Amino acid sequence: MPIHFFSEEVSFKPKNQRKKTNWIKLVAKKEGKSISAISFIFTSDLFLSGLNLSYLKHKTLTDIITFDYSTEKTISGDVFISVDRVKENSQKFNSSFADELDRVIIHGVLHLCGYKDKRKSQKIQMRKKENAYLSLR
Repeated sequence: MPIHFFSEEVSFKPKNQRKKTNWIKLVAKKEGKSISAISFIFTSDLFLSGLNLSYLKHKTLTDIITFDYSTEKTISGDVFISVDRVKENSQKFNSSFADELDRVIIHGVLHLCGYKDKRKSQKIQMRKKENAYLSLR
């Protein structure tokens, strides 16, 4: 069950990687999934906006882009996270950087588990799941 943490164009490493890895495995298990491989790539707004434009044709800033290679029971993917967005959102939402980072990480894991967030009802469900799993850290 390899879970890896990388950085691209930023020098950032999340703290407590072993604890985060165990938490992610727990979330996957609770969702009835096993983990094949997940790479979390921490990067800048500029890098992520390039991916957003190239792959999704979106010209907006985002905090996360998830490339999902999962199968029905096994999750696998690349999760790109903008450290710049996480910092700004932590201030905007009056939360700590660590809490906002964990929210974005688990948001990516939930996407790999099959959850969507395009419609309002999906966003509500995703937020409930995020909150529930954040309490398990």
